[in-house]
Amino acid sequence: MGRDAFVEWERRFGRGETGLLQRLHDAVAHSGRVDREDLRTIAEEFRCPVAAVTGAAGFYADFAGAHGTRHVRICVGTSCFVSAGDHTAPLAEAALGVAPGRISADGSVSLAGAYCLGYCYASPTALDGHTPITGPDLGERLLSAEHPAAAPAVPYHVASRDAVVLAGLTEAERSWQVWPRVVTDGSPAAVRAEVALAGLRGRGGAEFPVVDKWQAAANGRSPRFVVANGDEGDPGSFCDRLLMESDPDRVLEGLALAGFATGASRGVVFVRSEYPVALARMQAAVEAARAAGHLGRGVHGSSFDFDVDVVQGAGSYVAGEETALLHALQGLRGSVRPRPPYPTESGLIGHPTAVNNVETLAAVPWVLRHGGTSYAELGNRIETGTKLVCLSQRFRHPGVYEVEFGVPLRYIVETLGGGLKPGYRLRALQVGGPLGGFLSPDDLDVPLLATALAEAGVALGHGSLVAIDDQITARELLRHVWSFAAAESCGACTPCRVGTRRGRELAARFPTSSEQILAQHEKLLDVMSTGSLCAFGRGVPAAVRSLLRVYRDELTSGDA
Repeated sequence: MGRDAFVEWERRFGRGETGLLQRLHDAVAHSGRVDREDLRTIAEEFRCPVAAVTGAAGFYADFAGAHGTRHVRICVGTSCFVSAGDHTAPLAEAALGVAPGRISADGSVSLAGAYCLGYCYASPTALDGHTPITGPDLGERLLSAEHPAAAPAVPYHVASRDAVVLAGLTEAERSWQVWPRVVTDGSPAAVRAEVALAGLRGRGGAEFPVVDKWQAAANGRSPRFVVANGDEGDPGSFCDRLLMESDPDRVLEGLALAGFATGASRGVVFVRSEYPVALARMQAAVEAARAAGHLGRGVHGSSFDFDVDVVQGAGSYVAGEETALLHALQGLRGSVRPRPPYPTESGLIGHPTAVNNVETLAAVPWVLRHGGTSYAELGNRIETGTKLVCLSQRFRHPGVYEVEFGVPLRYIVETLGGGLKPGYRLRALQVGGPLGGFLSPDDLDVPLLATALAEAGVALGHGSLVAIDDQITARELLRHVWSFAAAESCGACTPCRVGTRRGRELAARFPTSSEQILAQHEKLLDVMSTGSLCAFGRGVPAAVRSLLRVYRDELTSGDA
């Protein structure tokens, strides 16, 4: 596949601006839609083809259709699906009098589905404008524009020997204590060496060694960029929302340290639009950091210049993949591109760019304060340190837990999570979001290690654990997974674009001719896993295979 023509345009002629998506958001806020005049005006402003702006406006969910004066997003993600079945969207439709994807005749209200709003610990959930509404009385509360009850805060707990990522939340240490010392007296090589000693790996799902990415970017030409990936799109995960809302300074300090280590003078934080509070708090944190002298020219009297932009996403799961995210930052369609070249060689506007997940960056200040060796003593010898895991609403004790790598899933599920709430029995555990996969209750002795989980047929992903109870049928769950895949495929490659829709069709045919449909599934999954361009199209087959394994008896018995 050749390089996207508009990416080439941006690389050759672009000014490195990251404001195009925001201008599209502004157009929707002003008139409820993006019209032709908006497209032309924005294209002229950013000196790019109208076709490029049109492509972006047509790609992202936030710009699809018209928005009413009151715009409600209803969560149809996995935890909400488990807690309310397929009833969340119908409940919202009945309460608001408008179907998902539509606007009322008088323009007063519109409704849209979203695959995760980050309230999986209190599902089902909706966002009424920027106001979250959670809980089983969701439909009743949507009937009124008044929502007096505040959404519950994210519960969090430290279950490791030391609080690393959650150190700021537990008041174990304050942010911006490491940065002034490092930027004035340290060296990029020393920072990279400490992170190498720590064995820190990416926490967004790829588990790639952080120092390798930073070293590759540092070896590239100037200017260089660092990006904090806050597009936490896995339904079931909400730890990044916790960090960006409750400890944004720690994320920014980690990003600044990454910038210093790579020689980047500019950083960008990409926050998904489904997290409006996180967006506002990250923006406020950047302004405060500038005022305190942590960002800007000659930081803390050094010769190092570093500043940060915060960019709002526009509703795309695939935009969390790093090449798609870089497209989104430039206001292009958030579709993936082939690698190589990797972003560390050719990233934002064609320059070396290191993209790190929010949780990854939040661990960096602790590593540099306490030493890479101390960090490496936590967790497993190969997979060092701690991981944030998210437990969904069906658990007795849902929330975010910081645990060390290597603890058994059973300990997390039964001891930390307390098992399921009364009246429910665990039928399956979804690990790592829609692309992670499913384990049966008999598989929970596997340790929280990416390698061990892969051997068990699932991926760690972002660290979400969604409990599937025995009231959810196999057919319902299979249709839910395929519906997500079909809705979020970027469409860049045929195996994924067509395959996800075909999978949804096959899932709807159970329990009729179950063995035949299972055989057709296997052929489809082979094509997708072999021919898809990115991890999304290759990850869906693995997740579906794990579901078919856990639920095979039910699917073939006619009880699906």
